[in-house]
Amino acid sequence: MALTASRYGKGRVRVMRLTRDGDHHVPRELTLTVLMKGGFDAAWTAGDNRACVATDSVKNIVNVTAAKNLSLDKEAFAEAVAKVFLDTYPQVEEISIEATETRWLRQEIGGAPHGHTFILDGNGFGYVGLVASRGGSVLRSGLRGFTFMKTTQSGWADFVDDAYRTLPDTIDRIAATSMDATWTWAREPIDYAAANAKILSLLIEVFGTTYSYGVQDSMYRMGEAALAAVPELDEIGFAMPNKHYIPINLQPFGLENPGTVFLPTDEPHGQIEATIRRTG
Repeated sequence: MALTASRYGKGRVRVMRLTRDGDHHVPRELTLTVLMKGGFDAAWTAGDNRACVATDSVKNIVNVTAAKNLSLDKEAFAEAVAKVFLDTYPQVEEISIEATETRWLRQEIGGAPHGHTFILDGNGFGYVGLVASRGGSVLRSGLRGFTFMKTTQSGWADFVDDAYRTLPDTIDRIAATSMDATWTWAREPIDYAAANAKILSLLIEVFGTTYSYGVQDSMYRMGEAALAAVPELDEIGFAMPNKHYIPINLQPFGLENPGTVFLPTDEPHGQIEATIRRTG
């Protein structure tokens, strides 16, 4: 039997490159599939792996290339990754790279682009829920899957330190979430669309412009701000799962990582939920 086609490599290699110019940050997030063709037939036909590059090394090449090329656009970055393979491994005859970009849009706060607060392009879904009976009704509005991020001014520290803890304290991390938010109307506002837009703007402003000691801390203050600014609201509830950005260890390759190269991951994720209700 003839082996007529073969290639291999690594799929879903996720990497975030973050450039920092003072308070002005630029995130560049990609998910890549990197596949090699070349002199690897013996791995299929004879169980001989001596020519094979480990797929874990494929991932590491992407990460190292990211650390050395923080500012390249996605096209030039793909070319830089391919060059490493072709320059390093004579048995690689062809390298195929496909990447999808997670596009983060800089958020305006107070009429100006904010340095480190972003929302996901093509973001979320509006939500409405109504329970009506002859005795009355309850109307809720909100958002589902609205994703936003800030690249500094967030920490998570002083939590329980026991035999199961492996996570270190941090006072500066990327904070990102895909938020479900539901607010319940006590009475009808003058304009639902305007009120909903005002609520969302306030939520992002509080999140983006104040230091966060954790998602719980930000969530409560976001809810407070919405209730204070929109008197027609009775309560607001949140479900805010973490979207983690884990600093990649580059020390095995002789490189430091000063908060610039991250592994994006959302499985498993922290799931934080709360409801804030008006009192009095």
